[in-house]
Amino acid sequence: MTTRVCRLHGENDLRLETVALSEPGPGEVLVAVGAGGICGSDLHYLLHGGFGPIRVREPIILGHEAAGTVLALGDGVTGLVPGMRVALNPSQPCGTCRFCAQGVHQHCLNMRFKGSAMYLPHEQGMFRDRLTIAAAQCLPVADHVPLSSAACAEPLAVCLHARNQAPPLKGKRVLVTGAGPIGALCTALAAEAGAADIVVTDLQDATLDIAARLGATRTVNVARDAARMEEYMAEKGQFDVAFECSAAAPAIRMAIETLRPRGTLVQVGVTGDVTVPLNMIVGKEIRLHGSQRFDGEFAEAVALIESGAIPVERMITATFPLEEAEAAFAAAADRSRSVKVQITFGG
Repeated sequence: MTTRVCRLHGENDLRLETVALSEPGPGEVLVAVGAGGICGSDLHYLLHGGFGPIRVREPIILGHEAAGTVLALGDGVTGLVPGMRVALNPSQPCGTCRFCAQGVHQHCLNMRFKGSAMYLPHEQGMFRDRLTIAAAQCLPVADHVPLSSAACAEPLAVCLHARNQAPPLKGKRVLVTGAGPIGALCTALAAEAGAADIVVTDLQDATLDIAARLGATRTVNVARDAARMEEYMAEKGQFDVAFECSAAAPAIRMAIETLRPRGTLVQVGVTGDVTVPLNMIVGKEIRLHGSQRFDGEFAEAVALIESGAIPVERMITATFPLEEAEAAFAAAADRSRSVKVQITFGG
């Protein structure tokens, strides 16, 4: 058997190729991938050869947000049947290292994460028509859920994990900086949690419009109206919690300036080293939490999508077939018109 794949050979060198496909072994399933979302890390791999210290050092199949339909089962697989729709969890911790033993699997020392260039050899991703994958990484989704929505389970799980780093949001004032896919979903989760006020900032009106559809009570284009944020700096800050999703130094500073003393900053966006106002963090006793991927939140994300509690489909702004992968990546890179761009498979 063979399958088409979307493989990156180096910076700005994306190729559609055909490779051999193995039959599912014990504990594995063969899945027909239906939809996959382009993540910011995929874009960084393509446009910049990586992000921060993580660099592409060998050809890598991209993609870690996907859903599909089970085609065949390997020996010993239970709970899945051919024809079942599944969301594909890209995370495969070893289960035996000291962090897995402590129940913090997202920090696994031997993590295999689909489409990641963190280690050599790189872990090949899910942008392909057919995929053999561990059955444990396949979470069933109801037939009424479009595969495009199910493919949003991974970024939603990232945001659920971020929300879990914050205190309860019910009745709180929340800031979200950066209205890309992660910011949009953090907005939706803040609304689902009952936040009283959700202010979202970005540099693009198109992304802010999506945030408004997902629950933002106010949006601010800081490229044009940064002065509107000054009211939230009064009396040492107004927000209880900030989800920083841009990793831009000015946004991080603004989040800290507008948080009240003893407020919580959840840093979700990633980049290289940035300068932060350390004196302000100390002086206001800001609680700073990093947020790394997810663990059990993936199953919770699938449940929220199935129930319709988080309308993830509202952030999908464009869809392209696999043979138009370059156009899909170009659209995803254009933040003036895109939030989440997806690729469809099935050739």
